[in-house]
This record gives sequence, structure tokens and C-alpha cells, in this order.
Amino acid sequence: MFDIGFSELLLVGVVALLVIGPERLPKVARTAGHLFGRFQRYVNNVKSDISREMELEELQKAGHAFKDSVEQAAGGVEKGVQEAEFTMQDEVVNPIEEAAKSISESEPASLLTEFEEDEQHTETTGTPESKA
Repeated sequence: MFDIGFSELLLVGVVALLVIGPERLPKVARTAGHLFGRFQRYVNNVKSDISREMELEELQKAGHAFKDSVEQAAGGVEKGVQEAEFTMQDEVVNPIEEAAKSISESEPASLLTEFEEDEQHTETTGTPESKA
């Protein structure tokens, strides 16, 4: 961080010895060491907090991207289901409804007679009669 060499530290130590005095120098050095340690811990805590915030922001962005992709996929699935429903309506339900309508428009007595004839033939022969 700072470019301080051994000779510069020695010069600071000699000046501190002269200014503070030999009785109080160990106590001042100890206090300075504690303050320097606290400062380092504070800087490390700030760095770790900033890195955690950055990681949290990245995770939130990834979560939003995932949510958007899931919503797009769900929209595609929903569209596919709707298309399948329309296809089923056209290919299955409409012909069944037309057949039911034509059956209801024809004479019910003639259909009943045909059914009874088939039932009687099945009872007597054991096989249904095929009308071709």
C-alpha cells in the first residue's frame, strides 16, 4: 500500500523515541498496533460486505433472467395446448357433433329397428350380422 522501506521505518522510530521518550514509547507502539489492527479488520469487513452485495446483485439478475425464461417457456406451452385444443375441436369434437346431429335428425324408429334386428341375429347365431 505504502512504499516505506526499512531505513524510513528506522528514521520514524528514532524520531518517535526522541519525541515521545523511552518510558512511553512501548505503550504508544502497542496502542498504534491495536489501532492499525482495528483499521485492517474494518477495511476487510468493508471489502467482504461489498463483495457480498455484488454477489447478491448477480444472483438477483440471474434469478430474474431465469424467471423470464420460465415465463416464456410457459407461454409457449400454453400456446401449444391451445393449438392442440383447437385441433382436437376440429378433428374430433366437430365430427362427433355432426354425427350426433345427423342421428337425431334421422328417424329414431328406423335406428331402433336396425338395432333390434342386430340384437336378434346376435342372439340366434352368436355373431353379429354384417351389413355391407
